[in-house]
Amino acid sequence: MFIGIDLGSRTTNLAVVEKGTMVDSLIINSGRNPVAICEKLLMGRRYTGLAVTGYGRHLAGEKLAAKVISEIKAYALGARTLFPGCRTVIDVGGQDCKVIALDKNGIMKSFEMNDRCAAGTGRFLEVMAGILDLPVEEFGQQVLTTNAGVKINSTCTVFAESEVISLINSGESSVAIARGLHQSIARRISQMVGRIGLTEPVVFAGGGAKNVGLVALVEAELGVSCLIFGEPQLVGAYGAALAVEKGYKV
Repeated sequence: MFIGIDLGSRTTNLAVVEKGTMVDSLIINSGRNPVAICEKLLMGRRYTGLAVTGYGRHLAGEKLAAKVISEIKAYALGARTLFPGCRTVIDVGGQDCKVIALDKNGIMKSFEMNDRCAAGTGRFLEVMAGILDLPVEEFGQQVLTTNAGVKINSTCTVFAESEVISLINSGESSVAIARGLHQSIARRISQMVGRIGLTEPVVFAGGGAKNVGLVALVEAELGVSCLIFGEPQLVGAYGAALAVEKGYKV
């Protein structure tokens, strides 16, 4: 058994692999101590190899004597294995967004990453859902109930918050604002994809892939249909587990 753990900002995800197949998995909320989270996930488990990826990978890797793999490599390997032939990977997580281009052999050839600003991430949508007093779980679904979205000009979370409050006070509907916010993220992702080049098939991974409204708008912006794993948050953990099982240089 080989285990991969993806220590994300919002959730920490574990995948257990045997002969390339994911045989077990677990998703829990991330805490402030990545090592303690890993120890909790590993409690009672027997394994041959362990790899970690995500924000807390370096600290956890050192303390747990685990292989450390970058998120780019983990997501590329996980997506390509789940969807053979995959050429583009979009990952929208809690604190960053990344787009990865793969060649015909599945080797990463370029990537774009937004990890310096919350705009375009799950955290951005959580904050905006709170301002609009809409449940996060229903935020994306609300977007699909209207075709009239209000244009959001700000790409910074702080400025977007002020803009949203101003729109609310001017009488704009929460649903129209929600669609506008999702459209702004979809455009941002489309621009990232444009910089590295779009090649299908496209895999959408990370917690953002659970937001049906965001997925729909990204697909509309790109003019493609995205492939999504049943638990898109596990793609990175699965890739990390595969890397250590196959003995890849990480």
